[in-house]
Amino acid sequence: MKPFFKSLAGILFLLDHVASSVGSDEVLVSVMEEDSVIFHTSVVTNQQEDIKWYFNTTRIAQINGQFSFICTDVQCNKGTERFRDRLKLDNQTGSLTIMNITTMDSGVYELKVISSSSSGEKIFNVNVNSISAAEQEEVKTNKGESFTLDSSEIRKPNIVMTWYFNDALIAQIPGDSNKTFTDIQCKNTDEGFRARLELNQTGSLAIKDTRITDSGLYKLQINISDSSFSITRVKTFSVTVTGLSSAAGVIGAVFVLLGIAAVIAGVFCCRLKRYKPAAQTDNDPKDIALKDTDILKSDSGQA
Repeated sequence: MKPFFKSLAGILFLLDHVASSVGSDEVLVSVMEEDSVIFHTSVVTNQQEDIKWYFNTTRIAQINGQFSFICTDVQCNKGTERFRDRLKLDNQTGSLTIMNITTMDSGVYELKVISSSSSGEKIFNVNVNSISAAEQEEVKTNKGESFTLDSSEIRKPNIVMTWYFNDALIAQIPGDSNKTFTDIQCKNTDEGFRARLELNQTGSLAIKDTRITDSGLYKLQINISDSSFSITRVKTFSVTVTGLSSAAGVIGAVFVLLGIAAVIAGVFCCRLKRYKPAAQTDNDPKDIALKDTDILKSDSGQA
């Protein structure tokens, strides 16, 4: 009986060891359309692991232990082009990147890591939220005014926000600090804003005393990092600054109205002069006729 119990104990130990090595974990991920997301494996491959990625049970990426076979999307399953070159597989860690994600990409992503000594899996339950049809926000303002580009984000320690103007770095909020960096602090060699930028703790960017040269494309890049995944979100703002400031526009409008009023007054005065009755003189024919009548009456009386 003792050998039997020893064998049973050995089998139970082996089953317990195998079960503990197949650790299962599920991560909930919520992203927006057009985001890029990276699913981390949290491993550094030593060419002994076989890493496989599945989307709703369909294999979409794989690296075998010797790197002799690497595939993504259609390379793994001929005839399926769901992701259409939007997948990227890290050869060092096996982490999977999905670029320009869509609502059709919502679902369950499963990671399986298999080696000669152990195996494990991780599940990413992904929900992709739709965004408005407008790809970018348009902002129009007048020269000399101030305006704010709203990040519409709630800042957290794991979020890094970076602002670009025509692809030049102009402002940043690091995720692990309450400090903010703008323009010259970001080593922007252009220095076109010259300390006219203000970045609040929510990541919204204010621009003061705007100039015509401030017109262009502003891009906010939001990086959200977690031990299991990373998300990159991009928002764009098309800004147009017109030539006249609001104050100048008001003054100009006043001068235009005054000019119109002066023209109307001049025309009115000219018409008054044109229609004013002429002053009567001694040579007026009516006066001459009256005088002649008086003379005749006087002559007849004398007779």
